[in-house]
Amino acid sequence: MTTATATDYGWIRSPSSPFRYALECGYSLTLVRDTTPDELFRVAEAEQTGSCRGLAELVERSQEFLYECADWPESFIAGAFVVRGREADWTLALEFGGDLGTRPELLEALSAGTRAVSHSSNGGKPMHFFNWYEDGSLRTTFESAAFRTGSTPDELNALLREVGLNPDGDPDPLLDRKAAVFALTERLTGVRVTEALLTGAEFRTAEVPEAPVPE
Repeated sequence: MTTATATDYGWIRSPSSPFRYALECGYSLTLVRDTTPDELFRVAEAEQTGSCRGLAELVERSQEFLYECADWPESFIAGAFVVRGREADWTLALEFGGDLGTRPELLEALSAGTRAVSHSSNGGKPMHFFNWYEDGSLRTTFESAAFRTGSTPDELNALLREVGLNPDGDPDPLLDRKAAVFALTERLTGVRVTEALLTGAEFRTAEVPEAPVPE
């Protein structure tokens, strides 16, 4: 088990951080154990579009896709690559403004027989979600750590406290809760997401259709 805390992810707020675009515009970051980008995109019914080098190029691809759409698109660009975690390989998928890491049906399918962890933000609005799925089941999810749901909402309480998130009440006002969620994700996956990892990654890219709006 790693000992990651919010301090390890202070880089996400750096003025030069490649992740600042994600924080400003909204994102979802998903990690799935023992799967591949090909399998993740297959389950998401995505059309692969090639590859790109590093987070800056993935952002550029996403922006170009939006600019080329006459109306608000019904799909988005996602990038994925394989990274080594604790005792296993994981596929890390990242996208901006879509819903890849927040779809229950998709995460249930991806986590069947394995584990999936995601966190997301919708940009300027104060909505930031965390999801932990195990073997097709949503185990713990929250926006605020004090208000958890899922089949085992209290199972991560010890880890929440260790990374600085308070499962019993208001969080420390000085805590960077997004950095703490990154640390919690590392505790569950063994994957440390660093600036160097994202800037050096070879992303497989795909156009992912938005989930249909329920009637």
